[in-house]
Amino acid sequence: MDTTKIMTHALGSILSTYWWLIPVFLILAFLKSPFMKGVLGEFIVNLAAKYFLDKNVYRLFKNVTLPTEDGTTQIDHVIVSRYGLFVIETKNMKGWIFGSLQQKNWTQKIYRHTNLFQNPLHQNYKHTQTLQSALEI
Repeated sequence: MDTTKIMTHALGSILSTYWWLIPVFLILAFLKSPFMKGVLGEFIVNLAAKYFLDKNVYRLFKNVTLPTEDGTTQIDHVIVSRYGLFVIETKNMKGWIFGSLQQKNWTQKIYRHTNLFQNPLHQNYKHTQTLQSALEI
């Protein structure tokens, strides 16, 4: 037998035995993706608003998209009540977060991995100004 036949036979038997690991790894990778972390964070805020806020006083709007001069902006949560409008930007992150009020981007550090993300204070300020303009208040 030549080497390619031996390798093909060995890989074929491994794949036929452990084929199910491939979808498991793909599902786990998807669940740990930044997209799913964001979805989970927003889901937790939605649940908290649903179960802890009086429905007769507070009204929750989710994923509000408003036009801006440079495109659109997406607001995670807007809560309307007789006490005012509350604009909530959700971030579901862990690790060390570094940033100041003036910085355009903040830094997330987990062990040796570093990630930049938009300053949520700047982001939320833009949301509040866009909402204020859209409602003419």
